[in-house]
Amino acid sequence: MKSPRNISSKTLKCDVAILGGGLAGGLIALALRRKRPELDVLLIEESATLGGNHIWSFFGPDVAGEHRWLVAPLVCHGWRGYDVKFPGHERGLEESYYSILSDRFDAYLREAIPAHNIVTGVRALAASQTNVVLENGARIEAGGVIDARGGGNVRHLRCGWQKFMGQMLHLSEPHGLTRPIVMDATVEQMDGYRFVYCLPVSPMEIFVEDTYYSDTSDLDTQALSARISAYADAKGWQVDRVSRTETGALPVVYGGDFGGYWQSTGGDVAKAGTRAALFHGLTGYSLPDAVRLAAHIADMPDLSGAALAEMSRKTSLDHWQADGFYRMLTKMLFKAAGPDERYRVLERFYTLPDGLIARFYAGKSTLMDKMRVLAGRPPVPIWRAIRGLFS
Repeated sequence: MKSPRNISSKTLKCDVAILGGGLAGGLIALALRRKRPELDVLLIEESATLGGNHIWSFFGPDVAGEHRWLVAPLVCHGWRGYDVKFPGHERGLEESYYSILSDRFDAYLREAIPAHNIVTGVRALAASQTNVVLENGARIEAGGVIDARGGGNVRHLRCGWQKFMGQMLHLSEPHGLTRPIVMDATVEQMDGYRFVYCLPVSPMEIFVEDTYYSDTSDLDTQALSARISAYADAKGWQVDRVSRTETGALPVVYGGDFGGYWQSTGGDVAKAGTRAALFHGLTGYSLPDAVRLAAHIADMPDLSGAALAEMSRKTSLDHWQADGFYRMLTKMLFKAAGPDERYRVLERFYTLPDGLIARFYAGKSTLMDKMRVLAGRPPVPIWRAIRGLFS
């Protein structure tokens, strides 16, 4: 086994350099390791760990059967259904649901990929299709470079925000849940559409996330922590300790300048993940697209910088165009519904058929699905829906 690569060297050489060891970059590295083990792939992450501090969850249909080999070893928890709760109705859906914890993500990548091919704790300062400059002065010469270092400049996007705080609660007695509550919107509505998300990872552990579809990305962490405690108290859960806390703000996009967003991180380098605008317009989730892109890259015969860049931009542009329906719904959510009314939009959505809901989250809505979503009386006044759509 090769030892960790000496990153103090003036020049490093590899076949493919991946910048960013988060979800998108890590999945690409795993896919290449599995299907192209002969390649020298270098994964570079500025933090000490891979994957950051996250829990990624997804529905079974989000990942195609031919791609499940990529995520199956990463899954920490799985359930055969989930529940949603709204002021007007509750519903159980029988779709499978899975979660990946970032510590498992980090551990598995280090098991699957030789230490020689992972570099952490070093920041990349600049990148081109075939070269990278690191902050310690070292350079990388690669056959191709993929930049997966997080999002671009959101000033080019018109968006609201899905912001959240999640905490892993360890309880003194069992919580009693057997499957996730993906949305509990029976809580007090504030700062836009608010819901609580619960993952029962063991009988005595539950991850509780307080989430908002808000007009701002501001997070009052003290207030959110207090609301999570109040939610646990209302459920009768006695909390012994909190072992992890996660916060974030994801853009939920209803318009913008794709070209400007793309150019904001350099126009001629291949990109992945949120940097490539590969996320669902309404949910902000990026895992399904990250899996598809990683599998596609592993099958590419030409992994040169130019070929990767051309593929990356085309994939991202195609996704942006195909995602227009979801951006339209996001626009109606933020522009037609008042902040205290937004829950009604999701409440109505969860009266629709199971298959439609599953395809919606996977970003694979059919024409009939779209017609069904838009049919009937809107959950907000029709004049505001029209004004919001055309504003």
